[in-house]
This record gives sequence, C-alpha cells and structure tokens, in this order.
Amino acid sequence: QVQLVESGGGLVQAGGSLRLSCAASGRTFKGYTMGWFRQAPGKEREFVGGINWIGGNTYADSVKGRFTISRDNGKNTVYLQMNSLKPEDTAVYYCAASKYGPTIRPRQSEYDYWGQGTQVTVSS
Repeated sequence: QVQLVESGGGLVQAGGSLRLSCAASGRTFKGYTMGWFRQAPGKEREFVGGINWIGGNTYADSVKGRFTISRDNGKNTVYLQMNSLKPEDTAVYYCAASKYGPTIRPRQSEYDYWGQGTQVTVSS
C-alpha cells in the first residue's frame, strides 16, 4: 500500500510559480512511477507529467517547458515545480503512483494509488 498526500497548492497570479509536493508512505516508494494529473472545473482529469524510478520524465505538451517534476527517494516525495503559470492551469492537482515502468504512462487506469488533490488557482 502507498498513501499519497499533496501539498503546496494555493492562489497565484498569472506568470507566477508554485511548487507542489506529494509525500508518500511505504518503503517501496522508489520503485513506483509517479504521475501528476489535474482536473479543471467541468473538464476531465488529464495527465500533466510523470517521473519513473530512474528519474526519466515526460510531460504533456501544454506544460512542457514550464513544469518540472522531480523526486527525492530518500524523502519519499515527488515535486511538481510550476513556472509561468497561466489561468488555464487552474485545477485540482493530483499525484498518483504506478507499478508500471520505466515507461511513464498517461492513462489514469494504470495508476494504482492516488492522493486527495490540492487546489491551484491562477488569477489573470
């Protein structure tokens, strides 16, 4: 079992930055591929990006060049650094853990554990 808790969300102006954290419980954290997803009001949850256990990344086109995902296996934590935020980045952000890897998969169904989400609001 892996339990995930996100933090770091909040309100920020367009062009600003936020860093989200996702703290994981469980001794096998380093073996999981970690993904970040988001869900805007009235929209489907979408893949933002992910990182595998060897540090490889992939990102959705909408955030490429602005968002960076990293992980600290010693702290059982994965991070989502978000720069140059836009109002369209407003959403609830979720982290998730997948036993699949090293290929980082964008489908929600391939993630085994999910956090409760943290709200990010970007004002114009």
